[in-house]
Amino acid sequence: MPRLLLLFLLLCPVGALATPVSSAFPAGELRGQATLRFFGLPLYQARLYTPGGKALDWQEDMALELTYLRRLSETELVTSTLREFSRTGASLPVKDQLEQCYDDVGKGDRYLAVSNGPDEVLFWRNDRHMCALTYPRIKYRFMAIFLGENTRSPAFTRKLRGQ
Repeated sequence: MPRLLLLFLLLCPVGALATPVSSAFPAGELRGQATLRFFGLPLYQARLYTPGGKALDWQEDMALELTYLRRLSETELVTSTLREFSRTGASLPVKDQLEQCYDDVGKGDRYLAVSNGPDEVLFWRNDRHMCALTYPRIKYRFMAIFLGENTRSPAFTRKLRGQ
C-alpha cells in the first residue's frame, strides 16, 4: 500500500490538485460560461468566476478565463483589445502593457484575467503569470469588453454573467 501511495504522489503533480483559478482567485466560484462565435466559428470559451459564484458586482474582484478554440496572433489579440477599448469608451494608452501580457494562442491555450482592485488586472497564460495590466479603472474597462452593457454579443454576455 505505501508503494501505491508513493507511485500516486509521483505521478500526480501538485499543480494538478489546484486549478489556476482557485490559486489566483481563492474566493472565486464559477458564475457563468459561454462560447463566443464569429460568423458561426467558435473563437473561445469564457468562464466568469465571482466571489462565492454570486451575481456580478463591479465593486468586487472577479476572474475571467478564456480557452481559445482557434489560433490567434499576439498582434490580433492586442489590436482587438485596443479596438474594443475604443468602441466601448475611449482608447487607452496600454498597448505596451498588452504586448507584455499577450502571446500567440492556439487551440486549447488559456488566459486567466483576475482583477486586483479597480486599477489592476493580473494575467496568466496556461497557468504561468504573464503580467499586471495597470491603469485607472482598468478592471471595468477590460472586463466590460466581455461583461458590460455594450458588448458585441448580448446573448454571450448574458450567459457568461449567469443570467
